Amino acid sequence: MQKILHIAPHGAASTEVARPSVLVGLLGQGIQKSRTPAMHEAEGIHHGLRYIYRLFDTDCMGDRHPTAADVLRAAELCGFAGLNVTFPYKREVMGLMDELSDAARAVGAVNTVVLRDGKRVGHNTDWWGFAESLRRGLPEAPRNRVLLIGAGGAGGAVAQALVDSGVAHLEIFDTQADRSAGLAQWLMARNPKIQSVTALESLDQLPDRAVVRPLDGVVNATPIGMAKLPGTPLPNRFLETRPWVADIVYFPLETELLREARAVGCQVLPGSGMAVFQAVKAFELFTGQIPDADRMAATFSAFSDPSEGAA
Repeated sequence: MQKILHIAPHGAASTEVARPSVLVGLLGQGIQKSRTPAMHEAEGIHHGLRYIYRLFDTDCMGDRHPTAADVLRAAELCGFAGLNVTFPYKREVMGLMDELSDAARAVGAVNTVVLRDGKRVGHNTDWWGFAESLRRGLPEAPRNRVLLIGAGGAGGAVAQALVDSGVAHLEIFDTQADRSAGLAQWLMARNPKIQSVTALESLDQLPDRAVVRPLDGVVNATPIGMAKLPGTPLPNRFLETRPWVADIVYFPLETELLREARAVGCQVLPGSGMAVFQAVKAFELFTGQIPDADRMAATFSAFSDPSEGAA
């Protein structure tokens, strides 16, 4: 707890007010327009905290980017309570932890690091964040067969969230075939009740499979669509028969994928929900206090420029 000294005007007696201080940050690349600091700091005020949130944007740290290990060490030396972690460091930081939560170990990625008592404890709040976003945003969406694009640090969390949400058949595609195959094997071993998990070698397999096994939905768990990585991970011709499409990218809020999906009549789920709900869990881990999810969502939505995003 940090004691803050307030100096009264005109020589009046000083009043010492003690408020708990929380110093946290976000490690990532290209995160200058992140809404995460605002969400955390605004919620901290409601809890009576002196809450400070800083960005570790390695794109702004010179030509030779510091490593995740460098940033973690600096955060420890400066007294940070923890860090959120986003693209492209979610897998890299796993090997730098003293302990891992069950979720982080299961998913194989860390997006929240708590620094306490000289230890680094890695957590994964993306799992619950995407599941809660899907539950609230598309409560009636069919979930028999879903295509997941991306099997990286976020893909593992999204995959498990989809299975938990009732998906019976999951198709996984990643440009690195070994990652999609590995994730498929892990999901089948961990979730014996799921009916099938298939690693696709190419998206060109989809038309043949869709004739007898049509997809209900598509989820993008890659960084494609971010402001710094524009484009879409799925050609438009695959969208017309899908009832719903979700994206975990939230910078910008409406990605090219979602814009094209909306244009052909699909229901869409933007990455803003996952961004808010993963932050809700992270706030609780950093502070030990229960945040108000609706209030944090309102802070997220208060940005006036719809082209801005978060991380």
